[in-house]
Amino acid sequence: MVSKTSIISYSILIIMIALLVYNYYRPGKYDALAQCISDKGALFYGAYWCPACNQQKAIFGKSVSKLPYIECSMPGGKELTEPCKKITVKAFPTWIFTNGERIEGVLSVDELAQKTECKVDN
Repeated sequence: MVSKTSIISYSILIIMIALLVYNYYRPGKYDALAQCISDKGALFYGAYWCPACNQQKAIFGKSVSKLPYIECSMPGGKELTEPCKKITVKAFPTWIFTNGERIEGVLSVDELAQKTECKVDN
């Protein structure tokens, strides 16, 4: 016979698992914007060790995976990857837009939306 405590424990466990699954598959707040930025051809060059790059990524939260990110640092952080050498990335983050404009530094979602003519869904 199953005790009342066991039923409650299993119920709580099932609810916790369901919440974890829901949170994992729930869309990010800026998914549409990040996808639009990528579709518009903008590129985000950064380095894994760069605090400003991590700040830029944090602004997008779960949606960061949809950004057109290019890693510029080789393991150990001493050398640039070939794509970043080719376009002479000198600071992180660097954003390059299809009109040739290059901006170094962290950009807000509103600035990125304006530069790419994308819409911010709040």
